[in-house]
Amino acid sequence: MKFENVLADINGFGRFQIMIIVISFIGRFTLPCHFMLSNFIAAVPSHHCDISSLDDGGIFMNLSQTERLLVTIPVQQDGTPSSCQMFQEPQYHLLVNTSHITDALTVPCQNGWVYDKTTFKSTLTSEWDLVCDRRGKNKATATIFFVGVMFGAMAFGSLSDRYGRRIMLLVSYVSGMVFAVASAFSTSYVMFTVLRFLTGFCITGIVIVSAVLSVEWVDIEHRKIVGVIDSLSWTFGNTVFSLIAYFVNDWRRLIISVTLPLILAIFTWRWMPESARWLIANGKLEQAQMYLKKCANMNRTEESIHTLKIETLSTIVTTEKRDRTYSYLDLIRTPEMRKLALRTGILWFCVATTFYGISFKITGFGLNIYLTQFTYAIIELPAKLAVLYLLEKIGRRRTMVGTLLLAAICLGINIVIPKEMSVATTVVAIIGKGFSSASFGTLVLYSSELYPTVVRQNGMGYNSFMARFGVAVAPMILLLDDVWTELPQVVLCFVAVLGGIVARTLSETRNRCLPETIEDIEQKQ
Repeated sequence: MKFENVLADINGFGRFQIMIIVISFIGRFTLPCHFMLSNFIAAVPSHHCDISSLDDGGIFMNLSQTERLLVTIPVQQDGTPSSCQMFQEPQYHLLVNTSHITDALTVPCQNGWVYDKTTFKSTLTSEWDLVCDRRGKNKATATIFFVGVMFGAMAFGSLSDRYGRRIMLLVSYVSGMVFAVASAFSTSYVMFTVLRFLTGFCITGIVIVSAVLSVEWVDIEHRKIVGVIDSLSWTFGNTVFSLIAYFVNDWRRLIISVTLPLILAIFTWRWMPESARWLIANGKLEQAQMYLKKCANMNRTEESIHTLKIETLSTIVTTEKRDRTYSYLDLIRTPEMRKLALRTGILWFCVATTFYGISFKITGFGLNIYLTQFTYAIIELPAKLAVLYLLEKIGRRRTMVGTLLLAAICLGINIVIPKEMSVATTVVAIIGKGFSSASFGTLVLYSSELYPTVVRQNGMGYNSFMARFGVAVAPMILLLDDVWTELPQVVLCFVAVLGGIVARTLSETRNRCLPETIEDIEQKQ
């Protein structure tokens, strides 16, 4: 007997499942905000050397601010004051002839920097002067966060397969909120980076646990809807985040603002059920029966409750020993599981690298940072809605392959389009981002359907680890433009094609029951 037969009797997409989706949506809202947080809290405002302490006997103090900058700060080619250099001595002759080119000695800023507060009241950059020779520390904050996400994905994937989805979701909510709020009160750069690592480690459990929990409670027909809704929560979060960031321009308050929704998530967690699939797979039949009865009552299918007998549930998983502890080693112990893990791992790496590589590369809007963030989020909406249609019409595998190859085509087109045609390159880049977003939206659902229940969270944790590795690699790929301007596009195009080829080797999961055991995977081949 399959679990899908039980769901069919009690309604596999009723009010009970909608409740789960809504609760998951609330908890997932904060994720894209934290993933894109560095765009705002680590933004680099316009800055120049602080010259307020200079005084050479009264002459300097009698000058206007514009004149002070003129005689103390060298001008760059674009006409703006240098961000990292100042004259060793004030050059008063520039007051008479501003076009005079001086070869006066310059030195690094001696007394710190002054920052433009037009856009941002306070950022990490202005808080700890992470500019010039310290700008590497500024870029490292995002990398450290995603390293935490990488290892957190592995940890929560394993722990939720061992201890259950529901409890680990609460652990992720509480620990993620505590570390995120604590980071807003950091008194040093080191303290902040440590807390950001821990925030990334803990908060990633929300996405991998809630995604699997939602899929495991719905019937075959509606799994695609759940997958797309989960993906749209990311788009919604990114869109609202741009508005929050616009009104909250202090980095400490911004972190707290995007973390506070977790309080509501913690409150609503009390109504989140444990996965009945996981409970049955681990021999906890009484608890599974309790949640299934709750589902039947809420979905108004009480007449089916009498079929939810312990004896009936015990027949769902009979091929593997219950109460056994599964680990990441189970992903590679058997031949077909090894192939599945290798293929999905490569696919997640390729999709994440392509998506973030294109996202970081899109330029030419002529918009400020808030409108740019809003635009990046909005263009994902039509792509993900299209996925909802394609998943049913052509299946998961073809959608996955098609979106990746179309993203690769867009990357290839931008290689040959002359850079003078900025409008054309921007439009093609936006379309490419749409296709890569569609591939990401497909991948989460597709992967959760490929892995068996007993190691599904381990599989998703491993895949999430590979995705975050791709996120970390994407900025390094973009740095290859020092070798050849188009080399990043070429590499991203190759990665997208590789992902499409690998996706072609996976099994189709449309209208098929979820595998429950590793033996299901081995026998399927």
